Amino acid sequence: MFGDIVEPSVKVGTNQWYTVPVSIAVHTGAVLALIVIPLMAADVLPTPPSMLAFAATPPPPPPPPPPPPPPQAAAPKPVVEVNPAAAPIEAPKEIAPEPPDTSFERAEPAGIAGGVIGGVVGGIPEAPPPPPPPPPAAPVRVGGNIKPPMKLKDVRPTYPPIAQSARVQGVVIIEATIGPNGKVQDARVLRSIPLLDSAALDAVRQWEFSPTLLNGVPVPVIMTVTVQFTLS
Repeated sequence: MFGDIVEPSVKVGTNQWYTVPVSIAVHTGAVLALIVIPLMAADVLPTPPSMLAFAATPPPPPPPPPPPPPPQAAAPKPVVEVNPAAAPIEAPKEIAPEPPDTSFERAEPAGIAGGVIGGVVGGIPEAPPPPPPPPPAAPVRVGGNIKPPMKLKDVRPTYPPIAQSARVQGVVIIEATIGPNGKVQDARVLRSIPLLDSAALDAVRQWEFSPTLLNGVPVPVIMTVTVQFTLS
């Protein structure tokens, strides 16, 4: 009995090394066949997901356009008042235009005896018009080469009675403009004595002087004169 235990008479398997892997493979294939074949027959296997699942999500639709603005009310047309008494701008069609008036046209003048060609009468040219007179020279002030003119007519001033009563006396200085003819054209007071100014101006405007010559031509001059009032 002990001899059977130590060395059994029945031996399981063989001593080949590939027996166990082959057995495992066979059993695995049998189990898979028992599981997969029924599933394929019943169409239970899951369908692989479509490739579209990985596609990008389409963009959202654009927002709707804003509503159009409300139409603006048309501006009222201005009412033009027509005056029935106003003259028409255009002539009515029933009125025919008048023919032009040719009565103002003159006939061409007849030829002059002897002939007039280019302003020449009888072959003698007409004399040109005289040149316009030169403008009056501006007054020059006495001094330097311009000597004061000589007084030819002297008029004494009239002493105002109100100045005599107020015992007013003194010297009034006047600037006089003497024309080319030697007469005083203008006068104005430079140094004033109110009660005596008017009498001094009246006297100076009556004075006369010799003409002042500049390059042989008489010219107006400006000079200063004095009028003295003295109580006796």
